[in-house]
Amino acid sequence: MTQRASELSGEQRAGAPGRGLTAAEVAERISRGEVNDVPVRSSRSLTEIVRANVFTRFNLIIGVLWVIMLAVAPIQDSLFGFVIIANTGIGIVQEWRAKKTLDSLAVVGESKPVVRRDGKSAAIHTSEIVLGDLIELGPGDKVVVDGTVAEADGLEVDESLLTGEADPVLKKSGDTVMSGSFVVAGGGAFTATKVGREAYAAQLAEEASRFTLVRSELRSGISTILKYITWMMVPTATALVISQLVVKEHNFKDSIARTVGGIVPMIPEGLVLLTSVAFAIGVVRLGRKQCLVQELPAIEGLARVDVVCLDKTGTLTEGGMDVTELRPLGDAEEPYLRRVLAAFGASEPRPNASLQAIIDAYPAPEDGAWTTTGTLPFSSARKYSGAAFTEDGGASSAWLLGAPDVLLSEDDPALAEIGQLNEQGLRVLLLARARGELDAPDAAQGADPAALVVLEQRLRPDAGRTLAYFGEQRVATKVISGDNAVSVGAVAAKLGMEGADHPLDARRMPEDTDEMASAMEQNAVFGRVTPQQKREMVAALQSRGHTVAMTGDGVNDVLALKDADIGVSMGSGSEATRAVAQIVLLNNSFATLPSVVAEGRRVIGNITRVATLFLTKTVYSVLLAVLVVCFQVEYPFLPRHLTLLSTLTIGVPAFFLALAPNKERAHPHFVRRVMRYAIPSGVICAAATFVMYLIARHHYSGTGALDAETSAATLTLFLVSMWVLAIIARPYTWWRICLVAAMGLAFLVVLAVPWLQDFFALKLVGTRMPWTAVGIAVVASVALEYAWRLVGRRFGR
Repeated sequence: MTQRASELSGEQRAGAPGRGLTAAEVAERISRGEVNDVPVRSSRSLTEIVRANVFTRFNLIIGVLWVIMLAVAPIQDSLFGFVIIANTGIGIVQEWRAKKTLDSLAVVGESKPVVRRDGKSAAIHTSEIVLGDLIELGPGDKVVVDGTVAEADGLEVDESLLTGEADPVLKKSGDTVMSGSFVVAGGGAFTATKVGREAYAAQLAEEASRFTLVRSELRSGISTILKYITWMMVPTATALVISQLVVKEHNFKDSIARTVGGIVPMIPEGLVLLTSVAFAIGVVRLGRKQCLVQELPAIEGLARVDVVCLDKTGTLTEGGMDVTELRPLGDAEEPYLRRVLAAFGASEPRPNASLQAIIDAYPAPEDGAWTTTGTLPFSSARKYSGAAFTEDGGASSAWLLGAPDVLLSEDDPALAEIGQLNEQGLRVLLLARARGELDAPDAAQGADPAALVVLEQRLRPDAGRTLAYFGEQRVATKVISGDNAVSVGAVAAKLGMEGADHPLDARRMPEDTDEMASAMEQNAVFGRVTPQQKREMVAALQSRGHTVAMTGDGVNDVLALKDADIGVSMGSGSEATRAVAQIVLLNNSFATLPSVVAEGRRVIGNITRVATLFLTKTVYSVLLAVLVVCFQVEYPFLPRHLTLLSTLTIGVPAFFLALAPNKERAHPHFVRRVMRYAIPSGVICAAATFVMYLIARHHYSGTGALDAETSAATLTLFLVSMWVLAIIARPYTWWRICLVAAMGLAFLVVLAVPWLQDFFALKLVGTRMPWTAVGIAVVASVALEYAWRLVGRRFGR
């Protein structure tokens, strides 16, 4: 034992047992720095945001080229550098806005542990816990720092996030509890022995709520594309440099300018930034709807989900319940049963929703004649709780309250009556008198049934609409609950859920993964599901290639939430569920999920569109460079020409298209789908442009010939690129038509205004070549339409 631990144990012995630290002891520990002051970040810092957006591979390449251009060419040939500054600035600003939104929402969703000081309990921030604090625990609470159990009342802790073991561990006084574990049953208190960076919570809490840019198909796909572009760009750019500087023996500065003009457009520099912006704006939009996205790609992930597993309680139903009837069984008298239930409710300091309804219906009398002599906390594995009393006459009794089909034998006639109630969507608990000790493994065996407690759950008014939405979107919904299967089916039927009339009792589910997957696909409602079964059900669906989302609010949902592709927790749920979920619905509304799905589809669909624009430019830029090297001619464009083209046909339209509404269902294989369209589009653009360039070279001669050739080639490339934009902008709406028209009008303004002609070195000479450029562009546009339709018919959109 360390010296500090020895001091702590001595100080604890010196104080009154169970009273916790005194105010003076807390102040002393704060002065020594023994505070749990680890900053929990819900987002990247401003420095990290700037670093991530500025110091990229492509910004480095473009930055070097920009410096070169500033030294050898007019400012208009350096415009591409200012575009990069603008794009990077937009990325920083948007992520900073997302950071502030997440920071504020994370504070709203933060839970506060209950600490006992000077004999009084109070909820405080985790950062205010000091070494030696006595922290109280109840079902669903997260252990926020490491410590030693000081009090235990049937305390069961789930340490699966630390050890991988799914079975809860029974903790007794003196046992160690680790931060990152969760209470699944019982209650108690523990003394903090490690705080701050020494505790596991310092890492777990930070990782659970960080604004992460983790791996997703969209991001990994873009990274793959950029990797191949880098390898392709290096030899092409090298050959272009040699061609322009050595072979043609041009004016040095002009050769440098045209070489840079060939290299810059190969880089889809705005694609990564635009993806980050789209994600960040999505987070802000959802944040305004009280939806906390703890990992950015969760927006994308939920849009790809094809199965949503729902926990009935807290998701389809509201947390509260009402007792509608008390039905005595056998010789038991109702007044006595009411007194038992009143005492039962008073025995539990942290009642669940069912017991709270009983407490509201049968409040404990103030005479205090009944004394609680023992309790058995509710466990989702047992499906019942218990309490023992000394009654006012001195008699002793022990009672169990829980699931009737667990406490009753299979042939008990009362089950038929219970079944009828369950079919009406009512929840039924059985009150039974135990014959043995409460904590005995067989406590439920031989218990004498005394009464049925009939409860009615409150349906969420928006749950039916949400289920209908998923049905329309061809997303399968599965209701997975620990309650009676028939009762769960009745609740689902009230909400109009398809398949609710055939509920399946999970105790009859096959254990084989493949057979379980078949049962999951064929049925929609499952009852009497254990926490471990929820996890196995998620795994079974995933084994069939399904992308699974799991919603829940109870600690029994933690394992399934953790294993699902997307975990969704209610804001009022336990700290455990909020810690492992990627999405937290702070307004506790299941109806928010369609907004998340819609936002994900908007991001994925729009980024796929704009990625085609960016990569079409990359393809035609590389091919033009290769053709220039092969034909040993001057590169047709200066950087200013391609900056103009990129701005009008890609940059400005892509920004608006990336933020537009889009309800298209998410499709897999992002890279394959984008390149199927980008490669033929880029080839057609490059071929049309280079043919026009060669024709213009043959037509023009003398001083200014190269400028005239460049202008004709620029007109061709602009018109063909505009047709690519027109295809991607479909289906047309008024604003999309206006967007495309505005880009075309802007180019006409450049051609018509003399000072803009000089600024961009664009002047069409004569009428023959400009009209030839238009004719070639028309032919290329027809080829584009044919290519896109061919790809669409063969592979589908």
